[in-house]
Amino acid sequence: MKHSGLTNSFARTALSLALALSGMSAWAVTDDDILKDAQTPGDVVTNGMGTQGQRYSALDKLNAENVTQLRPVWAFSFGGEKQRGQQAQPMVKDGVMYMTASYSRVFAVDAKTGKELWQYDARLPDGIMPCCDVINRGVALYDDLVIFGTLDAKLVALHKDTGKVVWKKTVADYKAGYSITAAPLVVNGKLITGVSGGEFGVVGKIEAYNPKNGELLWTRPTVEGHMGYVYKDGKKVEHGITGEGQGKSWPGDLWKTGGAAPWLGGYYDPETNQLLFGTGNPAPWNSHLRPGDNLYSSSRLALNPDDGTIKWHFQTTPHDGWDFDGVNELVSFNYQDGGKTVKAAATADRNGFFYVLDRTNGKFIRGFPFVDKITWAKGLDKNGRPIYDDANRPGSPNDAGAQGKTVFVAPSFLGGKNWMPMAYSQDTGLFYVPSNEWGMDIWNEGTAYKKGAAYLGAGFTIHPLNEDYIGVLRAIDPKTGKEVWRYKNYAPLWGGVLATKGNLVFTGNPEGFLMAFDAKTGKKLYEFNTGSGVIGSPITWEMDGEQYVSVLSGWGGAVPLWGGEVAKRIKDFNQGGMVWTFKLPKEAAAVAQR
Repeated sequence: MKHSGLTNSFARTALSLALALSGMSAWAVTDDDILKDAQTPGDVVTNGMGTQGQRYSALDKLNAENVTQLRPVWAFSFGGEKQRGQQAQPMVKDGVMYMTASYSRVFAVDAKTGKELWQYDARLPDGIMPCCDVINRGVALYDDLVIFGTLDAKLVALHKDTGKVVWKKTVADYKAGYSITAAPLVVNGKLITGVSGGEFGVVGKIEAYNPKNGELLWTRPTVEGHMGYVYKDGKKVEHGITGEGQGKSWPGDLWKTGGAAPWLGGYYDPETNQLLFGTGNPAPWNSHLRPGDNLYSSSRLALNPDDGTIKWHFQTTPHDGWDFDGVNELVSFNYQDGGKTVKAAATADRNGFFYVLDRTNGKFIRGFPFVDKITWAKGLDKNGRPIYDDANRPGSPNDAGAQGKTVFVAPSFLGGKNWMPMAYSQDTGLFYVPSNEWGMDIWNEGTAYKKGAAYLGAGFTIHPLNEDYIGVLRAIDPKTGKEVWRYKNYAPLWGGVLATKGNLVFTGNPEGFLMAFDAKTGKKLYEFNTGSGVIGSPITWEMDGEQYVSVLSGWGGAVPLWGGEVAKRIKDFNQGGMVWTFKLPKEAAAVAQR
């Protein structure tokens, strides 16, 4: 563990001392702060810039008219040799920015100047087995703690002033393939986390902890057949089997190593008091080994945050045979239909379909393709279930010796959209979706479970579908399925999106540019070269009357590791590890306020 020490200004130190002496906290994130995050532009205290994950800001001092004058004001390096795969969203509280970096590191910097306040490095064992690079997607803030998950499947709570460990908790066995890459979230005084490791035959689970001391409160497996538990007075109490029972949608004992890892984390909808999580692929990939729907893999789940009870589920890819994880974020939003308010939730799935659900009960409202080519399914039925094209399911090895029939499928297993979060604008009513156009050759092989070993039973090669682009940023109307505009990018898009009331949409690309677009037309208005690929999620906030934008820069993640033929397009991209912060020059900001 490394601590660089505090370097706060004298004024900040004096203020902290005065408040400490008075018995007050200079910095305490409350449950109310978390619930109101989307309405408080001076801070960013939730992953998603609000519990519902819309990634929308009501700030408009920076807008489509003046964004061309946006300038960097500071940049901070994560240092050392660990310069790759920077996927986090920063948090900002009371003038301090908190963020994670690759290899399970946490940094606190002065949001005004970029000056480091402290750094924490987790001591990772040699045997960690992250599937898709050494990334981390951010922290949770609660009380006076900065909490994050590690690649060896621990939760760590640090003191916000010093970066020193307050408590540490092992969530799962990293030697079995478990890890944590997502930002945890805090809901009603409970710290909620999922786990990663679906490619290793783990059992997916969502758990709640006491954020002040790490005490386990409840655990809910996300593979049908496993027992859930709540903890009362330190005692483990059975809380019902997930689903309808053992083996109901799984053959034999395969449910015991069924995957379905909720590795991207989730959001919270206060209007329905539900946690909204997605689950990953079933294990193994070879679907011929596990007939049935294989609940609750490749699904969206709504859970009661008090005890982990699953209130409803929607499975986007039953009996998944293509690694179409269902983890992609389920974003809550309301819209009007015939004079009535519809409480909806939307998700752009790896499988290429965009789904709109009734978030009160999980019922299917509508679905439509959001990518240009889908070959594994012919469409969706009236309940949103895919209509499979059986000719495009990879063949069983039993039919052709050691390797089954190879098929070409679009999209590829990296998805029409992968982990990178979309944004929803409350002004335009559109979702801004970072997507990719690619396909894959895929075939099945025999496999058997072994603890800590890859559990796939499949092989693949990914191919781009177009010569001149793979990535597409799309503006989509969730009420009609219409694509309003698109922006094509040569390399795959792998970073998150931010929408603002200033008629702006921000995202980044692997070529290294932070970009801003007109939210209504898609015209690119601004770009800045950060020096390495942008695969993090941008944020905006207000400080001292000025609007700031920040984003992490540092190429890495799954694409260069798993990209096949696509990797040739990005082989020369440089890795990095920086956070960049921007604002308008004072004269431009003054004009905007007139």
